[in-house]
Amino acid sequence: MTRSGFAAVIGRPNVGKSTLVNRVVGTKVTITSASPNTTRNAIRGILTVDGVQVVFVDTPGLHRPKTSLGNRLNQTARASVDGVDVIVAVVESGKTIGPGDRNVIGTLLDQCRHPNGPKACVVVNKVDRTGRDAVAAQLMAAHEAVTQIAQDKGIPEAATRVEYFPVSAKTGAGTEELVTYVQAQMPEGEYLFDVDEVSDVPEAMWVAELVREQLVRKTKQELPHSIHTRVIEFEWPHIIVEILVERESQKGMVIGKGGQLLKDVGIAARRQLPEGCFLELKVSVEPGWQKRDDVMDRFGL
Repeated sequence: MTRSGFAAVIGRPNVGKSTLVNRVVGTKVTITSASPNTTRNAIRGILTVDGVQVVFVDTPGLHRPKTSLGNRLNQTARASVDGVDVIVAVVESGKTIGPGDRNVIGTLLDQCRHPNGPKACVVVNKVDRTGRDAVAAQLMAAHEAVTQIAQDKGIPEAATRVEYFPVSAKTGAGTEELVTYVQAQMPEGEYLFDVDEVSDVPEAMWVAELVREQLVRKTKQELPHSIHTRVIEFEWPHIIVEILVERESQKGMVIGKGGQLLKDVGIAARRQLPEGCFLELKVSVEPGWQKRDDVMDRFGL
């Protein structure tokens, strides 16, 4: 008998959720960068091993929103935990568990308050950056935060069901133990996806995301939230990706001096696509798009 189910990965921005999902699935299924809120959709990475299929759901970082886009990202993240079998809350090793982490832990406990509900675990990520003592201290701090928040919510017994895992999504340390735990929680049932599938992301969306990943990395903190990418023509091997910014002044920042930045983005994205792909990038201005619900509806955000 096969087993299959869902595991949602939640956390504040930049704790390494996407890197963790890529690591446990064994291939790149979601884009990553050092900039907050790189992930904008619920991305599913599929791991099928030894009769067990786990669909890991990478979610946008839970944060205090400043725009309509921010509100939508939070809604996407919270909606992604409904009906799953395991919820993985990620915090960082070596950093104080602050209000953002406590909000994530609160979301975890709310969803896992019932014994028959989703299984709960807290992952302390980026242990490769800190020593053993710091990792132990963060595990203890996470346990204390979970216990206190559960008491504040009037569900102290929920805290007793939370499991803890120290991992490094970057190096893979500790991820095998996490995957083994998650696999053990999957209910009996038919596979949800074919055994050779690793993601349910449409090909056009994947190409657009690869371009956005490179833009976010190369413009760093200057533009990330103002960039949106979408495929406007897909006729293999010719693909056109439109890059949208909010202001005319941002258009020049994306293109770069002499078009160099845009050229570099295209080269970096093309390296991750099949050989022979012709990738064309064009830049357009959509004024104030991340504050306009009509535009975000059109973008599917």
